[in-house]
Amino acid sequence: MALPDDPDTRLIERLVARDERAFNELVRAYEGRIVRLLARMVGNEEEAKDLAQDVFVQVFKAISSFRGDSKFSTWLYRIAVNLCKNRVKYLRVRHANEQDELDSVTEKSLGDARPAGGAGLGRPDEQMAGKQVERIVQVAIQELEPSFRECLVLRDVEELSYEEIEQITGLPAGTVKSRIHRARAMLREKVERELGEKIR
Repeated sequence: MALPDDPDTRLIERLVARDERAFNELVRAYEGRIVRLLARMVGNEEEAKDLAQDVFVQVFKAISSFRGDSKFSTWLYRIAVNLCKNRVKYLRVRHANEQDELDSVTEKSLGDARPAGGAGLGRPDEQMAGKQVERIVQVAIQELEPSFRECLVLRDVEELSYEEIEQITGLPAGTVKSRIHRARAMLREKVERELGEKIR
């Protein structure tokens, strides 16, 4: 069912047995990570929360098809990414990515990107500058082509291995590495250009 060292083996067995308490445990264990991933992908925290609910329902429905070829968390991310791709296409058609929604994501989901401990507590002007940079980075991520954004977020935000990203996206190793490399270069260029304009 799952890889021998997968910490979710018992949870998977209970989900297959349709244990509703196991479903609640699944949501508690993974909701934060899945919402954060989806928020980075769609640029809208409320949309990400709605989409996360769909992800967990889909996981519960499809759990018997989980073969254990990868870690359970990798399989879960794959479902999230696939549902997210469909939603992004839908949102693009409806032009739903508005600036105020992007502001919400920047303030809430990027808060965890600040240094841990007391190191993050600087002068107000430094904090304001840090928030400006965070916002510029988030906007730049949203401007990346979705397939590049997906690989970048999985690697640099979620800190997944290249192998896990291959399993989630279904892309070969060379393509994953190439997209991450190009996405980083495009992101750097966008951020530097935006910062240069702010300074002028």
